[in-house]
Amino acid sequence: MTASAAPSGARHILCMKWGDKYGPEYVNRLYAMVRRHLRGDFKFVCLTDSSEGIRGEVTCLPIPDLSLPDGLPERGWKKLTTFEADLHGLRGTALFLDIDIVIVDDITPFFEMPGEFLIIHDWKRPWRVTGNSSVYRFRLGAHADVLAGFRADPARARAEFRNEQAWLSDVLHRQGKLAYWPAAWCASFKYHCIPPWPSNWWRAPRFPAGTRIVVFHGEVNPPDALSGERHRRWRHIEPSPWVAAHWRE
Repeated sequence: MTASAAPSGARHILCMKWGDKYGPEYVNRLYAMVRRHLRGDFKFVCLTDSSEGIRGEVTCLPIPDLSLPDGLPERGWKKLTTFEADLHGLRGTALFLDIDIVIVDDITPFFEMPGEFLIIHDWKRPWRVTGNSSVYRFRLGAHADVLAGFRADPARARAEFRNEQAWLSDVLHRQGKLAYWPAAWCASFKYHCIPPWPSNWWRAPRFPAGTRIVVFHGEVNPPDALSGERHRRWRHIEPSPWVAAHWRE
């Protein structure tokens, strides 16, 4: 596939859930949002350590082993296993979605946009090449070197890169394969939806025009946004009723 060609073939939505930070309702609601906002056929796959409570339309498969030492801070390194040369025999194009996002508009263009590897351009430090891996698309099996390089020397990778998205962005940037979604498509709830102080005390968060996916990172997740809870001192948000309209089964 060239950088100018859009991917073709079977379409997969990939997500990942491990541990008990998020319940199965996150996967179930993500599936429902995809079903409402993706035109055409797709397969929905959750890489997970437990399929309990996950709806039947979702194919649950084990997370490939990364052999990380116990007790490490959670920085998303397990996501690198999506780049297995043979990920449970899956073939085609995969759109990876974090399970705590909220889809608010058609995501079909995420499969149609030309490019070999597409990811969100990180909002906090846009002068860097680093992407935000809440939403990325790739050809299954095409970037096995991203995972192989990490497995060859995981201690060095973790010492030089803060998290998995910094590692994979660096590898693919050096190969000339890294590209970004249009800026309007993926909005940060933290940076783009919360009104500036002091209006955040009386104005509800809202997503900008052109948004297709709202990404939740940091201390606020969709249930918090819905109820107006923020888990940082002196930070405040009003309830976001639009979350209920989208984040549902």
